[in-house]
Amino acid sequence: MSRKTTVGLAAFAALGCAAAAFYWLHARGQQLPPDVVSAEPPGFHEAPPAEKPISVPAVKPKSPALPADPLPIDTALPLRSGEVLEYSANVSKLNNVATLKLQVAGRGNFLGKSTWHLKAIAHTENPLRMVFELDDQFDSYSDAETLSSLQYEMHLSERGQKVESVQRMTATGKEPASADASETRVLPGTRDPLGMMQYLRNVDWKKNPEVRSPVYDGHKLYDLRAKLTPGSEAVTVPAGDYTASKIIIRIFEDGVEKKDASFTLYLANNAARTPVLLEAVMPFATARVELLTSK
Repeated sequence: MSRKTTVGLAAFAALGCAAAAFYWLHARGQQLPPDVVSAEPPGFHEAPPAEKPISVPAVKPKSPALPADPLPIDTALPLRSGEVLEYSANVSKLNNVATLKLQVAGRGNFLGKSTWHLKAIAHTENPLRMVFELDDQFDSYSDAETLSSLQYEMHLSERGQKVESVQRMTATGKEPASADASETRVLPGTRDPLGMMQYLRNVDWKKNPEVRSPVYDGHKLYDLRAKLTPGSEAVTVPAGDYTASKIIIRIFEDGVEKKDASFTLYLANNAARTPVLLEAVMPFATARVELLTSK
């Protein structure tokens, strides 16, 4: 498997955590470094909290390969600045091979738009860390109303090799990249993995049991399709016992479903719709990513 492919899978890990299982199976032991403190874009600053929930309209990608949602999406965003969700990843029969933290770092202004700064940080854990060290951070600047991606950053440290990638998303080519970023052409409404996770937790699944969206993982553009399973599921994770909605996620590339990868996301039936569990089946392993704490 090429580095480009596995890095792309790590980005999907930010969406659901488990696609990084390949790395986590080959961890390497070392003292965990501090989290990366990446500079926010010039002009970005904390905005006052919204007085009422924001309504997210449907995203209708203008591409024959990615038709619009069958129904308009009416979602309210309970995103809370400072929210931190911490997870533990179990791969195959190995427990706690990695930890992952999802954070709503803040809300501000970017490119003249109200924007959420979302963050994910992944570390491998001992003893597997002695085989393959991974310390990755992903930053997303996503539109506050649609959660479409404005800028997606990957700060990767794997086996001592560091890679920095800052990509400015544009559907028109009229949003020039800064000197430290590259311009990436995407479909209108494209989300990155972090924005997609927040979008999924905020869909009104009772009104819209199936949604789809273009997703860019830092290397490729995919068509993500998510469908609600009828009824509720009892889920037990280290953070506690939950009643949750079960969402089946399928990934398509160039109109063809990727049969060797599937995801199941469980969203707690609480006000925050907390992602409490993600199960993933990959070509090289199966993974279960469980909520440890919610702050």
